[in-house]
Amino acid sequence: MSLNLVINGQSRTFAALASPVMLDQVIRAMDLKGDRIAVEHNGEIAQRTRWEKVAVASGDRLEVVHFVGGGAGDVGICRLSCARPG
Repeated sequence: MSLNLVINGQSRTFAALASPVMLDQVIRAMDLKGDRIAVEHNGEIAQRTRWEKVAVASGDRLEVVHFVGGGAGDVGICRLSCARPG
């Protein structure tokens, strides 16, 4: 069985994950570096230290933002695209 999520407003299916699964596994399946993102799970900020204890089930909503650096010390936040196949 697969895991179906809404990530940044777009539906995404993870064929290799079964519902429910822990948030840290979803982050790994998305090939993201955990130290460079922030995640909201169903409207609540998910603390990075608890990702391995946050259960994610099909139908859940995630908002993921990625911290980016620029020149001259600029730091910004961008919303991740979910265009990659899952």
